[in-house]
Amino acid sequence: MDASARSSAGHTPTTKEDRVPELWAGTDAGKAEHHCTAIDAEGRKLLSRRVQNDEADLLQLLGDVLDLADGGPVTWAVDFNAGGAALWITLLVNHGQQLVYIPGRTIHHASAACKGDGKSDAKDAFVIADQARMRRDLHPLAETSEIAVGLKILTARRMDLSADRTRAINRLRAQILEYFPALERAFDYSTSKTALILLTGYQTPAALRRIGRSRLAAWLKNHGVRVSSYAKSAADAAVTAAEAQHTAVPGEKTSAKIVHALAREVMALDQEIAELEALIESRFREHPDATVITSMPGIGTTLGAEFIAATGGDMTAFGSPDRLAGVAGLAPVPRDSGKVSGNLRRPRRYSRRLLRMFYLSAQVAATHCPESKAFYQRKRAEGKTHKQAVLALARRRLNVLWALIRDHRVFETVAPRPSSMAA
Repeated sequence: MDASARSSAGHTPTTKEDRVPELWAGTDAGKAEHHCTAIDAEGRKLLSRRVQNDEADLLQLLGDVLDLADGGPVTWAVDFNAGGAALWITLLVNHGQQLVYIPGRTIHHASAACKGDGKSDAKDAFVIADQARMRRDLHPLAETSEIAVGLKILTARRMDLSADRTRAINRLRAQILEYFPALERAFDYSTSKTALILLTGYQTPAALRRIGRSRLAAWLKNHGVRVSSYAKSAADAAVTAAEAQHTAVPGEKTSAKIVHALAREVMALDQEIAELEALIESRFREHPDATVITSMPGIGTTLGAEFIAATGGDMTAFGSPDRLAGVAGLAPVPRDSGKVSGNLRRPRRYSRRLLRMFYLSAQVAATHCPESKAFYQRKRAEGKTHKQAVLALARRRLNVLWALIRDHRVFETVAPRPSSMAA
């Protein structure tokens, strides 16, 4: 925009001497609307505006802030890295803007130090911009690959389905316990598909006694239990439980209907989870570092997909393995006070999904990988607890995985050195 156009738009032309060298623009993101505040190096508010979460309005806001910068750099900051802020983040990244993410918890604590006890979107947007101006430890947001975004969506969906399955199984067991405790003890419903199939047909002691062992085993085989031994053992366990209870508890018929519905719900969730896992594996294999990541002992396609989803698959965004360890909660920070020193604790802000991925993979590797097992045992010999030793191993493996991805090579087990033979 030239000087005449800027003047006609209500802007005063600026000279090179009074040009703003740098701006910080904070956005308090919402579902329908965002509030953006831009400040200069002195913390002076230059713009404060509420805009609709629509592309045209957001592009207008972007242009206005860049006009204020007049060619100088602008650092943008947001308090959400997904959800309602996704369109705004994509627009900023696509236009080559420098963008950082500030967690909502940080904004909440910083707002308490600002003037006034009230809370408003304008105040939060100012705090976001001010934090971006003062801090140098914020995580930048960069363009994320389609594979990483897809895996983030798919893995989040899988976690939701797994939680739904756990809740359904807990309700199922609690319902059976109310009227048929012997049957509730007879099976592990979280792992036995045969038990779930049985509950879709027979739920009460009287019904199980009527059908008997042999007919129940045949019924199970006709309804999806292909292994005869599984069908026979399940039939034996169910009928034995039924023979141990001849009393009908009040509400038995209603409970049986609920158990039938819950058993079918768990089986449907199992089917959906299996289909989703196949889709996750297919999408994960498309990533260029998939082979490198799964070469690490303890990391399969599921945990590998979690790693890509949590990191975006681009290690350059972190800069160093130490930074990645901090994001994953594997780099302890000091909690010293007065005469107390050397007190290390996990940071308050970290990715729990990333920590879970490294912790679970380290647990598996400590059992099946010779190098990891030796490292774990060495830490236990030093007096570390199991959890501390696994966390130390996870931190060590993070460095290894970083180096493998950086060098584009797969993990190789170090062969033991041959012992020198006597002459």
